[in-house]
Amino acid sequence: MHTRLLPLLIVLMAAVLLALGVPLAVSLAGAQQQKVVVDRIDDTARFAALAQFVTEPADPAAGDVDERRETLSSELRSYHRVYGIRAGVFYRNDSPMAHAPDDWFLPRAGEVRDAFEEALLSRRSHDPEQVWPWQRRSLVVASPVIRDGDVVAVVVTDSPTGQMRSRILRGWLVIAAGEAAAMLLAVGAALRLTGWVLRPVRVLDATTHDIATGRLKSRVAAAGGPPELRRLARSFNEMADNVESVLEQQRAFVADASHQLRNPLSALLLRIELLALELPEGNAEIASVQAEGKRLAQVLDDLLDLAVAEHSEPDLQVADIGALAAERVAAWSPTADAKGVRLTGTCPPTTAWADPVALSSVLDAVVDNAVKFTPGSETVEVRVSSNGDTATVVVTDDGPGLTDEELTRVGDRFWRSGRHQNIKGSGLGLSISRALLAAGGGSIAYERHEPHGLRVTVTVPRNAPTGEPTAQGLTDR
Repeated sequence: MHTRLLPLLIVLMAAVLLALGVPLAVSLAGAQQQKVVVDRIDDTARFAALAQFVTEPADPAAGDVDERRETLSSELRSYHRVYGIRAGVFYRNDSPMAHAPDDWFLPRAGEVRDAFEEALLSRRSHDPEQVWPWQRRSLVVASPVIRDGDVVAVVVTDSPTGQMRSRILRGWLVIAAGEAAAMLLAVGAALRLTGWVLRPVRVLDATTHDIATGRLKSRVAAAGGPPELRRLARSFNEMADNVESVLEQQRAFVADASHQLRNPLSALLLRIELLALELPEGNAEIASVQAEGKRLAQVLDDLLDLAVAEHSEPDLQVADIGALAAERVAAWSPTADAKGVRLTGTCPPTTAWADPVALSSVLDAVVDNAVKFTPGSETVEVRVSSNGDTATVVVTDDGPGLTDEELTRVGDRFWRSGRHQNIKGSGLGLSISRALLAAGGGSIAYERHEPHGLRVTVTVPRNAPTGEPTAQGLTDR
């Protein structure tokens, strides 16, 4: 969630900064150009004032010179020499009254011509097209020279824009630096904000995982955050308390019911035994009643074992999984031999964290099932291995196996495949195994074994559980 929320906030803040920065950059460019335009308008107005009273000499061939024209020409030359701006005063017929430099004349087309034509209509240039930093264009400003109400000439300035474009670019760099600094601050604020908002969510997620893996006493600690999430954490703790209470009541009921039913059931079985003594030997009905009674006693014992497994705390310690597996293979070998099943074990020394008693019970249930459902002359194999973080005991058999639908249900309480209803069992052995493993951080998984059969994988952790001292030498040997 953090990786989804943070980019969203960053994109939104970047959009806001761009929405503010782009108009500011455009406004800065416009302000810089307007400043230049105002200066040029002032300059053209001054030259227009000088050109307003310039008259043609009475006899140019005789060398008559208009002093005002000379003054205007001198001003234009000085203006060009100092500022590098081409400027000129042109009559309506395009002939120059005065201009600088001397080789600059009114062009027949382009921006200068457009500004000249506009000034002939008695309109002064005031809003030229914006020049951007990447455009190598000049800035043209024209003002009319009015005498007796008529436009007799036009003052035109053609200014280079290098300095103006440099100022605009520097201003944009300042804006960009400010935007970058604001973006960094925004990202930092977004990190703090998302951390503050999602901290209760992370704590809630971790607690939910703990409860899902069997640590029912885990609760959400106070972690700040928005009031809604703090209220959600309190509600979650209340829900967890209620769920734990209900589960405790359920376990207590199962344990009490199993325990209380054992005495009357034992008495009933004893009476049946006494009754069987008075009936002819080999009576089928009494034998069936005795078998069902013993099966019911086994179910009650398994229910009590399940309640104890789900309620008790495991005695975790560093154990040699290979040695435990080898012991169980040796213990079940006589049963397998009696059925004609080959029970083999590959159990190298492998240490892991486990409750030896609980793990032995799990292996008994798994190997018992494998031998029970494997036909004679087939093989059951027990193999121990590790991958660094976990140790596994894989039990494979060559029995009939399970279908895909049955694989999704194997391990459920009291569930047994319809094909195996006639085989002895209560359907609780694998449920007890799963509860015992989950209490110690382990797991059990089921899959097909090709070409036929079932593969059961028992996994236990090799890393020290939380709150336990780290074991030395917990490595493969």
